[in-house]
Amino acid sequence: MTRSIRFFLILGIGLLAIDGAIFLFWWGQDRAHIAPTVASSGAAAIGGPFRLSATDGKTVTDASFRGKWMLIYFGYTSCPDACPTALTNISIAIQTLRREAAAIQPLFITVDPKRDTRAVLMEYLKSFDPRIAGLTGSEEQIRAAAKAYRVYVRPEPAKGDNSYLIDHSSYVYLMDPGGVFVDIIDAATPGPEMAEKLRKLTHAHTT
Repeated sequence: MTRSIRFFLILGIGLLAIDGAIFLFWWGQDRAHIAPTVASSGAAAIGGPFRLSATDGKTVTDASFRGKWMLIYFGYTSCPDACPTALTNISIAIQTLRREAAAIQPLFITVDPKRDTRAVLMEYLKSFDPRIAGLTGSEEQIRAAAKAYRVYVRPEPAKGDNSYLIDHSSYVYLMDPGGVFVDIIDAATPGPEMAEKLRKLTHAHTT
């Protein structure tokens, strides 16, 4: 092998290594954007206390649901696709679980408290399983809850008619009866498949 060929071969390998490093860096950045943050200790830093309002006007906290598996989804009623898909999948999942669903409390927490009043949430949720509880609150309360669950939320600029979309992550969070994070499920998971995942997760984490 001549010296010039060796030079270009080494150069090519070096460029491939650099390209690979750049790809891995941006892939990691994208994963950090769409997936919940995990603490360096290996424990998922997801979940925490919240204080919100139910559609019946009662104030509820995370402690209000102790003894139940909380199945939490963050979204908003003006969402064009991801949220109705997620709530439909959750509805099918808990219907599929039948009696096992009695131990699960599905929660829909709005990320759009300006428009999603208790009345708006109540009307919207009539299209889904009645066991799904809608929660809203002040902007500060919603922001704190979303931060605790590592939910990505970015509203788009409002139009003249006050219409706007909100870019947000779309995951279902499963918390055990003690309020401890167990796992996440992609909200686009079909209902029957989501039910099977819930069955496995709840059985695996039942002492």
